[in-house]
Amino acid sequence: MSSPNTSAAPAASETDRSVIPDIVIGRLPVYLRTLKLLADEGSQVTSSQELATRLGISSAQIRKDLSHFGEFGKQGTGYNIVYLHRQLEKILHVDRVWSVALVGAGYLGHALAQYNGFESRGFRIVLAFDQDPEKVGNRIGDMVVEHADHIYARVRECGCRIAIIAVPATAGQSVADQLIEAGVTSILSYAPITLQVPQHVRVQYIDPVIHFQHMTYYLE
Repeated sequence: MSSPNTSAAPAASETDRSVIPDIVIGRLPVYLRTLKLLADEGSQVTSSQELATRLGISSAQIRKDLSHFGEFGKQGTGYNIVYLHRQLEKILHVDRVWSVALVGAGYLGHALAQYNGFESRGFRIVLAFDQDPEKVGNRIGDMVVEHADHIYARVRECGCRIAIIAVPATAGQSVADQLIEAGVTSILSYAPITLQVPQHVRVQYIDPVIHFQHMTYYLE
Protein backbone atom coordinates (compact mmCIF):
# COMPACT_ATOMS: atom_id res chain seq x y z
CA MET A 1 0.00 0.00 0.00
CA SER A 2 1.31 3.45 -0.83
CA SER A 3 2.07 5.73 2.08
CA PRO A 4 -0.27 8.70 2.59
CA ASN A 5 0.64 12.00 1.04
CA THR A 6 1.58 14.20 3.98
CA SER A 7 3.75 16.80 2.32
CA ALA A 8 0.99 19.23 1.40
CA ALA A 9 -1.21 18.85 4.47
CA PRO A 10 -0.87 21.87 6.76
CA ALA A 11 -1.08 21.69 10.52
CA ALA A 12 -4.53 22.63 11.77
CA SER A 13 -3.17 25.84 13.28
CA GLU A 14 -1.88 26.94 9.88
CA THR A 15 -5.36 27.00 8.34
CA ASP A 16 -7.28 30.29 8.39
CA ARG A 17 -10.41 28.95 10.07
CA SER A 18 -12.33 32.21 9.63
CA VAL A 19 -12.71 31.67 5.87
CA ILE A 20 -14.01 28.10 6.07
CA PRO A 21 -17.82 27.84 5.89
CA ASP A 22 -19.39 26.54 9.07
CA ILE A 23 -21.36 23.97 7.07
CA VAL A 24 -18.03 22.41 6.08
CA ILE A 25 -16.91 22.21 9.72
CA GLY A 26 -20.24 20.58 10.51
CA ARG A 27 -19.51 17.73 8.10
CA LEU A 28 -16.03 16.97 9.44
CA PRO A 29 -17.28 15.06 12.53
CA VAL A 30 -19.42 12.91 10.22
CA TYR A 31 -16.35 12.08 8.15
CA LEU A 32 -14.44 11.33 11.36
CA ARG A 33 -17.14 8.96 12.59
CA THR A 34 -17.26 7.16 9.24
CA LEU A 35 -13.48 6.75 9.15
CA LYS A 36 -13.63 5.20 12.63
CA LEU A 37 -16.27 2.74 11.43
CA LEU A 38 -14.15 1.84 8.38
CA ALA A 39 -11.09 1.30 10.57
CA ASP A 40 -13.12 -0.91 12.93
CA GLU A 41 -14.15 -2.97 9.91
CA GLY A 42 -10.48 -3.53 9.10
CA SER A 43 -10.17 -1.18 6.14
CA GLN A 44 -6.89 0.66 5.64
CA VAL A 45 -7.67 2.83 2.63
CA THR A 46 -10.83 4.56 1.47
CA SER A 47 -11.86 6.90 -1.33
CA SER A 48 -14.09 9.93 -1.63
CA GLN A 49 -16.48 7.74 -3.64
CA GLU A 50 -16.74 5.15 -0.86
CA LEU A 51 -17.32 7.89 1.71
CA ALA A 52 -19.92 9.45 -0.60
CA THR A 53 -21.78 6.15 -0.92
CA ARG A 54 -21.88 5.68 2.84
CA LEU A 55 -22.87 9.26 3.65
CA GLY A 56 -25.10 10.31 0.78
CA ILE A 57 -22.82 13.26 0.02
CA SER A 58 -21.23 13.74 -3.39
CA SER A 59 -17.60 12.67 -3.71
CA ALA A 60 -16.81 16.10 -5.17
CA GLN A 61 -18.20 17.77 -2.05
CA ILE A 62 -16.10 15.55 0.20
CA ARG A 63 -12.94 16.33 -1.74
CA LYS A 64 -13.76 20.04 -1.67
CA ASP A 65 -14.39 19.97 2.08
CA LEU A 66 -11.08 18.27 2.81
CA SER A 67 -9.18 20.54 0.42
CA HIS A 68 -9.78 23.47 2.77
CA PHE A 69 -7.25 21.86 5.10
CA GLY A 70 -4.70 20.38 2.70
CA GLU A 71 -4.11 17.36 0.51
CA PHE A 72 -4.70 14.15 2.42
CA GLY A 73 -4.68 11.53 -0.31
CA LYS A 74 -3.24 10.58 -3.67
CA GLN A 75 -5.13 10.27 -6.93
CA GLY A 76 -5.64 6.62 -7.71
CA THR A 77 -4.68 5.59 -4.17
CA GLY A 78 -7.29 7.26 -2.00
CA TYR A 79 -7.01 8.17 1.66
CA ASN A 80 -5.09 6.31 4.31
CA ILE A 81 -7.81 5.93 6.93
CA VAL A 82 -5.65 6.12 10.05
CA TYR A 83 -3.79 9.16 8.77
CA LEU A 84 -6.92 11.05 7.67
CA HIS A 85 -8.66 10.20 10.94
CA ARG A 86 -5.71 11.57 12.89
CA GLN A 87 -5.62 14.77 10.84
CA LEU A 88 -9.33 15.40 11.28
CA GLU A 89 -8.96 14.88 15.03
CA LYS A 90 -6.29 17.59 15.05
CA ILE A 91 -8.37 19.95 12.93
CA LEU A 92 -11.38 19.50 15.23
CA HIS A 93 -9.15 19.69 18.35
CA VAL A 94 -10.35 16.29 19.57
CA ASP A 95 -6.88 14.76 19.65
CA ARG A 96 -7.22 15.42 23.39
CA VAL A 97 -9.96 14.99 26.00
CA TRP A 98 -11.99 18.09 26.91
CA SER A 99 -13.51 18.49 30.38
CA VAL A 100 -17.25 19.18 30.19
CA ALA A 101 -19.68 20.58 32.77
CA LEU A 102 -23.27 19.31 32.81
CA VAL A 103 -26.11 21.42 34.20
CA GLY A 104 -29.32 19.50 34.80
CA ALA A 105 -29.45 16.18 36.65
CA GLY A 106 -32.86 14.99 35.53
CA TYR A 107 -33.57 12.00 33.31
CA LEU A 108 -31.69 13.50 30.37
CA GLY A 109 -28.75 14.56 32.53
CA HIS A 110 -28.48 11.06 33.96
CA ALA A 111 -28.50 9.54 30.49
CA LEU A 112 -25.78 11.92 29.28
CA ALA A 113 -23.61 11.38 32.35
CA GLN A 114 -23.76 7.61 31.93
CA TYR A 115 -23.18 7.58 28.18
CA ASN A 116 -19.85 5.85 27.58
CA GLY A 117 -19.27 7.16 24.07
CA PHE A 118 -17.99 10.63 24.91
CA GLU A 119 -14.47 10.03 26.16
CA SER A 120 -13.30 7.94 23.21
CA ARG A 121 -14.27 10.86 20.98
CA GLY A 122 -12.66 13.65 22.96
CA PHE A 123 -14.98 14.62 25.83
CA ARG A 124 -15.37 13.78 29.51
CA ILE A 125 -18.17 15.07 31.73
CA VAL A 126 -16.42 15.99 35.00
CA LEU A 127 -19.01 18.18 36.75
CA ALA A 128 -22.76 17.91 37.25
CA PHE A 129 -25.04 20.59 38.70
CA ASP A 130 -28.68 21.05 39.61
CA GLN A 131 -30.68 23.47 41.76
CA ASP A 132 -33.14 20.86 43.04
CA PRO A 133 -32.22 19.99 46.67
CA GLU A 134 -33.50 16.45 46.09
CA LYS A 135 -30.95 15.93 43.32
CA VAL A 136 -27.96 17.69 44.90
CA GLY A 137 -25.68 15.17 46.59
CA ASN A 138 -26.88 12.23 44.53
CA ARG A 139 -24.51 10.30 42.31
CA ILE A 140 -24.84 10.67 38.55
CA GLY A 141 -22.42 8.58 36.56
CA ASP A 142 -19.06 8.93 38.35
CA MET A 143 -19.94 12.32 39.85
CA VAL A 144 -21.83 13.77 42.77
CA VAL A 145 -24.37 16.40 41.76
CA GLU A 146 -23.41 19.83 43.06
CA HIS A 147 -25.68 22.80 43.64
CA ALA A 148 -25.99 25.20 40.74
CA ASP A 149 -24.79 28.01 43.05
CA HIS A 150 -21.31 26.47 42.71
CA ILE A 151 -21.17 26.66 38.92
CA TYR A 152 -18.87 29.68 38.74
CA ALA A 153 -16.28 28.44 41.23
CA ARG A 154 -16.22 24.80 40.15
CA VAL A 155 -16.20 25.42 36.39
CA ARG A 156 -13.29 27.82 36.78
CA GLU A 157 -11.50 25.39 39.08
CA CYS A 158 -11.79 22.56 36.58
CA GLY A 159 -11.06 24.77 33.58
CA CYS A 160 -14.15 23.64 31.65
CA ARG A 161 -14.64 25.52 28.39
CA ILE A 162 -17.47 23.27 27.23
CA ALA A 163 -20.82 22.74 28.93
CA ILE A 164 -24.07 20.88 28.38
CA ILE A 165 -27.35 22.53 29.38
CA ALA A 166 -30.10 19.99 30.12
CA VAL A 167 -32.60 22.18 31.95
CA PRO A 168 -36.12 23.50 31.17
CA ALA A 169 -36.46 26.49 28.87
CA THR A 170 -37.26 28.79 31.80
CA ALA A 171 -33.81 28.16 33.32
CA GLY A 172 -31.79 27.94 30.11
CA GLN A 173 -30.72 31.59 29.77
CA SER A 174 -29.73 32.09 33.41
CA VAL A 175 -27.68 28.87 33.34
CA ALA A 176 -25.98 29.94 30.13
CA ASP A 177 -25.14 33.31 31.69
CA GLN A 178 -23.52 31.62 34.70
CA LEU A 179 -21.50 29.26 32.53
CA ILE A 180 -20.27 32.04 30.25
CA GLU A 181 -19.26 34.14 33.26
CA ALA A 182 -17.26 31.14 34.48
CA GLY A 183 -15.35 30.93 31.19
CA VAL A 184 -17.36 28.50 29.09
CA THR A 185 -17.23 29.35 25.39
CA SER A 186 -18.94 26.30 23.86
CA ILE A 187 -22.43 25.18 24.90
CA LEU A 188 -24.47 22.16 23.82
CA SER A 189 -28.03 23.10 24.73
CA TYR A 190 -30.97 20.73 25.12
CA ALA A 191 -33.08 23.57 26.54
CA PRO A 192 -35.87 24.40 24.04
CA ILE A 193 -34.97 28.07 23.83
CA THR A 194 -32.67 30.21 21.70
CA LEU A 195 -29.97 31.51 24.00
CA GLN A 196 -28.66 35.06 23.85
CA VAL A 197 -24.88 34.82 24.09
CA PRO A 198 -21.83 36.98 23.30
CA GLN A 199 -20.32 36.67 19.85
CA HIS A 200 -17.34 34.64 21.08
CA VAL A 201 -19.59 31.91 22.53
CA ARG A 202 -20.73 29.09 20.26
CA VAL A 203 -24.00 27.26 20.91
CA GLN A 204 -25.25 24.05 19.34
CA TYR A 205 -28.89 23.12 19.92
CA ILE A 206 -30.46 19.69 20.25
CA ASP A 207 -34.26 19.83 20.33
CA PRO A 208 -35.90 16.53 19.28
CA VAL A 209 -39.26 18.23 18.72
CA ILE A 210 -37.73 20.51 16.09
CA HIS A 211 -36.39 17.45 14.26
CA PHE A 212 -39.75 15.66 14.53
CA GLN A 213 -41.52 18.70 13.10
CA HIS A 214 -39.00 18.85 10.27
CA MET A 215 -39.69 15.23 9.40
CA THR A 216 -43.47 15.42 9.63
CA TYR A 217 -43.51 17.99 6.85
CA TYR A 218 -42.65 15.13 4.49
CA LEU A 219 -45.28 12.72 5.83
CA GLU A 220 -48.49 12.16 3.92
